[in-house]
Amino acid sequence: MSSQFHQPVDAAKVPRFAGHSTFMRLPVVDTAKDLDIALVGIPWDGGTTNRAGARHGPREVRNQSSLMRRAHHVTGIQPFSVANVADVGDLTVNPIDLQDSLKSIEDGIRAIVEEAAIPLAVGGDHLITLPILRAVSSGRKLGLIHFDAHSDTNDRYFGDNLYTHGTPFRRAIEEGLLDPKRIVQIGIRGSIYETGEHDWAKAQGVRIIYMEEFVRRGAEDVMKEAVRIIGDMPTYVTFDIDSIDPSMAPGTGTPEIGGFSTREAQQMVRLLSDVNIVGADVVEVAPPFDVGNVTALAGATMLFELLCIVAGQVAARR
Repeated sequence: MSSQFHQPVDAAKVPRFAGHSTFMRLPVVDTAKDLDIALVGIPWDGGTTNRAGARHGPREVRNQSSLMRRAHHVTGIQPFSVANVADVGDLTVNPIDLQDSLKSIEDGIRAIVEEAAIPLAVGGDHLITLPILRAVSSGRKLGLIHFDAHSDTNDRYFGDNLYTHGTPFRRAIEEGLLDPKRIVQIGIRGSIYETGEHDWAKAQGVRIIYMEEFVRRGAEDVMKEAVRIIGDMPTYVTFDIDSIDPSMAPGTGTPEIGGFSTREAQQMVRLLSDVNIVGADVVEVAPPFDVGNVTALAGATMLFELLCIVAGQVAARR
């Protein structure tokens, strides 16, 4: 264990229900300076079109992340021993001004990236991924692995509103932030507004793997294809908690039955070790709709799974 790296509070000395609530019980630092990975909260759901509440996600995911321990039981990765990780707090947001919030989120993530740290963000609704991509892309087109019940490539909502949690990846493609031929969306399901709702995304080259195909093929086969499509290009990973079935993750804004089990979700993230990950997020945890904090626990666990993958890559490069 490197004595130079930040360490979590020892649960054998300070019980999990005591002390400050931070991601993984790590120290909170003011900037990402000297960090390899920055855990950051984005408590904003101004892009939500129906059930708001994901603004409270970072706080409750922090609370549930106290259950995470030091080592991954399958891979053996000890993220806090091989990478310098800390909680950099929450980004500044404006709950009544969408454009101001998008700019603040972009600036906050850019400050992390400029310190050469990899951002792992907790939202917040899925629109937060758009300003994150603006900051992380740095003039290059990224690949995207996207776990979700929804494609989020719609165009407009409620008249001429271009920015909602149903539009971020259409905007990201239009802005040249993503290479659509290296976007893989996994778990898409549920009723849609019209039969051609996904036609635009498919025409750009987006690979949409519907839940029915996932069930038929299984996690390992699907992820082999996803990794092949992405190749070795810099890639962002976004995990919408509503990709998990609402029987296991009810606390979200747009639940869709028939989703992944939590075990399947873990399996898929563990198969990302060969992907060149430059940033990731877990979004749409909405504690007001949760039951027994199980959704926030799922969010914290997926954050830990992503952290272990990224920390392993940091260690390999070092």
